[in-house]
Amino acid sequence: MNFKSLTHSATIAVGALLLLSACATTPRLGGDPGLTVLPTRELPAPGAGDYLSGTRPYLVGPLDRLVVDVFNVTGLADREIQVDAAGKMSFPLAGVLDVAGRTPGEVEALIAERLRATYIKNPQVTVNVKEAVSQIVTVEGQVKKPGLYPVVGRMTLLQVMAVAEGPGDFANLENVIVYRKVNGQRFAAIHDIDSIRQGAYADPEIYPNDLVMVGDDEAKRLTKDLLTTFSLLSGPLVISLDRLVK
Repeated sequence: MNFKSLTHSATIAVGALLLLSACATTPRLGGDPGLTVLPTRELPAPGAGDYLSGTRPYLVGPLDRLVVDVFNVTGLADREIQVDAAGKMSFPLAGVLDVAGRTPGEVEALIAERLRATYIKNPQVTVNVKEAVSQIVTVEGQVKKPGLYPVVGRMTLLQVMAVAEGPGDFANLENVIVYRKVNGQRFAAIHDIDSIRQGAYADPEIYPNDLVMVGDDEAKRLTKDLLTTFSLLSGPLVISLDRLVK
């Protein structure tokens, strides 16, 4: 095979890949039974309740860092406490408390109950989460910024993709897998990001400890490799190829 025929073959390969890419059809908006598609660009304004309907209470977990304040009690103001790996914490006069799986409000009530038993009259307890370690989602694969991200309130797959700064150059958006463990059993679901964007089905909710894996698109890699090769044809690569294919 001479250099001219090699170049011709590569041109055909690139052309085919670009043609396939150009022929990809844009998904039609709608399909999710919970989505109403309006024949106008104007959407109704949300009410106050709409901003609260998507919230999810935070549950304290192992290694979370809490700030506990007992109003007007010397030595118990603004104490920073880390939950241990077993989900327990120790607080002066209240002893050891099992706080894993409780909301900050429930932890407040638990501490107040213990303090009342020590003759502190009507203790006013406030618990805030300073550092959330247990409630995280892992994002891996073809995203711009893989890593561990806190799950604050209610988060969806598109929101998780956004906090990871979006898909990478070679992301296969038809092959995004969410792994989840429920009652000791592992589950996995494959999602199509473009279909979700077009409202074909609902944007799935992501929970703490989920793993989101964005697949790799080999066709995109091949296209880039071939285009990179063509961009170098006028350089030293021409000499090297000419010597190899005589």
